[in-house]
Amino acid sequence: MKKIFITLFIFFVLIFLVPHDVFAVVSTQKDTIKILLVPGHDDEIWGSQYGNLKEADMNLVLATKIYNILKKDKRFKVYITRDVLGYTTEFTNYFSFHQPEIISFEENAKKNMQDKINNGSFVKKIEVVHNKATEDVALRLYGINKWADENKIDAVIHIHFNDYPRENTWAKGIYKGFTVYMPEEQMVNSKESTKLAKSIFSQISKKYIPSTYEKELEGLTPDQSLIALGSNGTLLKSVKSVLIEYGYIYRFGNSLARHQMYTNMANLTFSGLKNYFFGK
Repeated sequence: MKKIFITLFIFFVLIFLVPHDVFAVVSTQKDTIKILLVPGHDDEIWGSQYGNLKEADMNLVLATKIYNILKKDKRFKVYITRDVLGYTTEFTNYFSFHQPEIISFEENAKKNMQDKINNGSFVKKIEVVHNKATEDVALRLYGINKWADENKIDAVIHIHFNDYPRENTWAKGIYKGFTVYMPEEQMVNSKESTKLAKSIFSQISKKYIPSTYEKELEGLTPDQSLIALGSNGTLLKSVKSVLIEYGYIYRFGNSLARHQMYTNMANLTFSGLKNYFFGK
């Protein structure tokens, strides 16, 4: 009886004296945060190019650095869509074995969005004009969104380097700086994605200037047309997504400066993620 009394006494002391939010944190905190890294483009369609420098290669180097940092932090479970050998086995298989479902997913999403535009519940806006993705590329991007929804991914980070149309693409352009694209406010995943975008932006801007391209709104740019951000309602509310243009490709011709930039950007992106999910 004495042991039972002591046990009950300790229990009631804990209940009344320990702050309730301590129990709340223990009971609600997730085991790990799931991050999906998407190094933009691939070896077939490599995006921007400046001299012999291809965007897809730059995207992969930076994404791999971010992946390796996240991998060391046990609070995160990190995935990546491709590596030096191409698309990972998981994504190669997903694109191949689930192609009919991905096509249906894309078609239904576009139809549902058009219905919303027609009935006035969604207002279409033209922001920055982007290059139109080919049919194959678009299908892969929709497939990535479908996979992210099904696998309960917490955040999708798309990694890119920028360029813009001009007469001579082999010469340096006039713009510089990075920008973080985030879902426009009407999109279901906008609220938390915007918070994540601002967290990453605040870290990168410690070392690098925001984009000087006027339509990129000084580095934090809402967008509703990028598939990567969940256009046509293809990412769940719970899936945060940002697309980061880490700078204009023609600014990174010097290999030493480029490799230092990779290290800096990887660490700053990690800090932005960590601060958003776990606080400063």
